[in-house]
Amino acid sequence: MIDALETVLRLGAATLAGGVLGIDRELRSKPAGMRTHALVSLGSALAIVATMEFLDGPNIDHASITRTIQGIVAGVGFLGGGAILHAKDREGVTGLTTAASIWVVAALGIACGGGFWVLAVVSVLLAILVLVIGTYVEAFVHHHFVARKDGPKLPDE
Repeated sequence: MIDALETVLRLGAATLAGGVLGIDRELRSKPAGMRTHALVSLGSALAIVATMEFLDGPNIDHASITRTIQGIVAGVGFLGGGAILHAKDREGVTGLTTAASIWVVAALGIACGGGFWVLAVVSVLLAILVLVIGTYVEAFVHHHFVARKDGPKLPDE
């Protein structure tokens, strides 16, 4: 059985990790921002911790934990699907990055709920790098290498 302090730490870390990643989406005025990301991560951690509490004892059924993880991943897909919208004013879709970040915070919640601290911290750092630095890398690539509608972009432009 997980003690109360460890439970608070796991749930708090999941909420914080999800919220930190959600700040990027919040700053970009996306519909799923800090609160959504924090709650998805908290919910994932809660499901894992609760499953572990139910299974406490010498005969732990590890398959039950994997079934919980499968349920979280499937359920969060609906949230991610809701974040993806077809852009009516131009070709393509919007919300893919937000949907992906929702999926990541669900996995972060699972990692925090399971007490896998190194996994969670490294994942938060990598996700922040992707969300923040990735914006600048994408802008650079689009500016220098992506073809324009009126013709290809030349290297000396």
